[in-house]
Amino acid sequence: MTDTISHPVFAINHMVAPGLSPRDFFQLAKSLGLSDVEIRNDLDGNAIVNGTPAAEVRALAEEAGVRIATINALQRFNEWTPEREKEAIELADYARDVGARALVLVPVNDGSGQQDGERQANLRTALKALKPILEDRGLIGFVEPLGFEICSLRSKREAAEAIEAIGGQDRFKLVHDTFHHHLAGEPELFPAMTGLVHISGVTDPDVTVSDMRDPHRVLVDADDRLGNIGQMRALLDQGYDGLFSFEPFAREVQELENPSAALSASMDTIKAGLV
Repeated sequence: MTDTISHPVFAINHMVAPGLSPRDFFQLAKSLGLSDVEIRNDLDGNAIVNGTPAAEVRALAEEAGVRIATINALQRFNEWTPEREKEAIELADYARDVGARALVLVPVNDGSGQQDGERQANLRTALKALKPILEDRGLIGFVEPLGFEICSLRSKREAAEAIEAIGGQDRFKLVHDTFHHHLAGEPELFPAMTGLVHISGVTDPDVTVSDMRDPHRVLVDADDRLGNIGQMRALLDQGYDGLFSFEPFAREVQELENPSAALSASMDTIKAGLV
């Protein structure tokens, strides 16, 4: 057994405590002994959405001694329009200026763009257009397939094939989201192409897999139904050495008075399970 198995590198996504200011969020990471965070562009009253300059957010991260791993996310990235291009450039500029390494790319998730042939073409068009935008700013694009049945990009294989088709292997990586991996039912892992892992659990015993949604996503504990520890172990076994970033969406997690204790307990559960 390799030593890495018991030592995954954790990070936190601002979704763990969306009510915290960037400063307090960065301090939360520091209090947990973490070096990496993901910030978001979809939190009302928070950085990016409220117009906080990138330089200010970058200074707060440096002050706390944490790195901004990603900005999460360019939504509907695989529906490439002039509007999307403008949005991508603005977000990529912000990512560069804030010192982020990568931009998370989230596909259309409303039931449109799902036709066979159409969705693969749309994906390649978007990746091809994004490649120079990311290159010019020294960023990586993290493509995140979603397991929801209405999503236009459910398959990691399809994403991997599109990245290879446009010669984008040095510019794009996959996001393995343990929740979405479970929902998609696609067994393959693609560890060599994976740049980030999002982790969250589902403990509700009554919800069916096809009815699982973001509000069901809690921190990983002993009652997890998604097989997080098995997924993480397999990724580590197959050579993945990137971040495992907590991304719960359940309100009961986001409104915790002491998120530090809950995150710490979840990390302990995972580490014990991996040994």
